[in-house]
Amino acid sequence: MKWDLAKLRYEPMTESDLDEVLELEDIVYPHPWSRGNFVDSLASGYQAWVLRDQHGYLMGYFLLMLIVDEAHLLNVAVSAEIQGLGLGRFLLNQALACARGLGMESVLLEVRPSNTRALDIYQRYGFSQIGRRKGYYPAAGQQREDAIVMRLGI
Repeated sequence: MKWDLAKLRYEPMTESDLDEVLELEDIVYPHPWSRGNFVDSLASGYQAWVLRDQHGYLMGYFLLMLIVDEAHLLNVAVSAEIQGLGLGRFLLNQALACARGLGMESVLLEVRPSNTRALDIYQRYGFSQIGRRKGYYPAAGQQREDAIVMRLGI
């Protein structure tokens, strides 16, 4: 499916978006962010953006934290019904453009080794693995999962 990008609405996330954002987050992640995580991110002034279709349907979002000259991609998600259609790459393009426009020199992220779809997207995009955080993510059965740390110079 091709999207008419001119008809999509790409706009800053606000607290009024959070009910829909949390609904999407709960569907696409086994260990979703809480409302407090999003509220704190917005209050801290992080770059937070949503993508909606021409009818207002929330298609996805991302959040970036800026630290000196590096952006940290904290969260990116695409609605489950439309995954695999290129919108994750579109949001990644937007996140990198946002970071570049704010003078950042690189983007850092963490990704679960079990999130093979995201890992593949990041690798194809040019992100390189620079480390691993042991037991970084909560996992099923009171376990923890490592995070692969990746960086891309922009």
